[in-house]
Amino acid sequence: MDKTNLRILDANFNRAREALRVMEEFVRFHLNDSHLTSLAKNLRHDLAACLNQLPHRDLLAARDILGDVGTAITTPSENLRQNAFAVAQAAAKRLTEALRCLEEYSKIDSPPFAAQLQALRYRAYQLEKLIISRADISARLFEIRLYVLLTECLCSQPILATAEAVLAGGADCIQLREKDKSDKDLLALARKISRLCRQADALFIMNDRPDLAALADADGLHLGRDDLPIDQARRILASHQVIGCSTHSLAEAQAALDGGADYLAVGCIFPSPTKPQLAHTGPELIQQIKTICDRPLIAIGGITAQNAAQAIAAGATAVALCQAVIAQPDPAQAARSIKQQLSSHPQPPGNRE
Repeated sequence: MDKTNLRILDANFNRAREALRVMEEFVRFHLNDSHLTSLAKNLRHDLAACLNQLPHRDLLAARDILGDVGTAITTPSENLRQNAFAVAQAAAKRLTEALRCLEEYSKIDSPPFAAQLQALRYRAYQLEKLIISRADISARLFEIRLYVLLTECLCSQPILATAEAVLAGGADCIQLREKDKSDKDLLALARKISRLCRQADALFIMNDRPDLAALADADGLHLGRDDLPIDQARRILASHQVIGCSTHSLAEAQAALDGGADYLAVGCIFPSPTKPQLAHTGPELIQQIKTICDRPLIAIGGITAQNAAQAIAAGATAVALCQAVIAQPDPAQAARSIKQQLSSHPQPPGNRE
C-alpha cells in the first residue's frame, strides 16, 4: 500500500475514532441516553475492528506529524463551541467526513474493505440524526414555560377544542392524562393532539403509556411513582423521545435523575384540587431540588395565575396546570393570562444543550 495512502488512512481512522468518543460522551453524560450510548459505542468498536484489518506497523511508520503541512492550518471557528450540543454536532460532521475519506482511499487497494467503511458511514449518518433529534427535544424542554395537563372529564369544552384553545393561548406543552379510555380510543386521541401540538410548535407528552407514546409519535412520556421504571420505558420509546418523572421529595428527585429522567415534575407545590390526597410542599421543595438538578423543573400541584410566579421565582423552569386552564369557560384566555404572568418573570438559567 502506498505510504501516502497509509498516512491518509491513519489520520482519518484517528479522526473518526476521536469523533465517535466525543459523541458517545455527549449522549452518555449530557443526554443520559443508554440506547444512543450503546449505538455510539458499538459503532466505535466496529470501526476499531476495521482498523485491525490494516497493518498497524505500516500505519505507524507512515505517520509523520512533524511533516504534516495541515497541522498548522486552522480556522477561527475550530476553537469556538457554543455548548455541548455544538461539540457533538461538530464531532458528527468530522466522523462522516473521515469515514468518506477512508472509504474513497480504500477503494484503491481493497474495494471490499471500502464497502465495510461505507456501511459504517451510513450508520454514522443515522446516529447523527438520532442524536440531533433527541438533543433538540431535550433543549426545547428548557424553553417550556406553560405546561398544560389535559383530561377530558375536567374540560369545559370538548377535549380537542380545549387542546386547540390552550395552544392558541400560548401553552408550550400538553400532557394527555387519561385513565379510563380504551387503548384504541386513547391512541386515536393522542395522535390528534400530537398533530395539533406540532402545528402549534408545542411539545406533546403522553402520560403513563410508553407504548402509546411511541405509536402516537409523542415528544415524550411522563411517568408517576407507580409507573414503569425509566430504563424499561426507554426500551419501548424511540431514541428522540424524552421522559419526565413526578417527584414529591428530594430523595425521589435524586432517584429519577439517577435513572436518567430528562425533566422533573415537582409537587404538589400548593394544595391540588385534582390530587387532594397529596400533601403540598410549598416552593421550598423546588429550591431544594434545584441544588441537585441541572434539568428542567416543572412545578405542579395547585398552580394558578396568582401563584405561578412564586414557583418560577423558586427555580422552576415552567409550571404545569390542569383545571386552572382547561376547566375555565375560556381556556385560551386562561392560558394566555398565566403565560403573561410568567413572561414578566425571568426564566432561571439551565444547561441548554
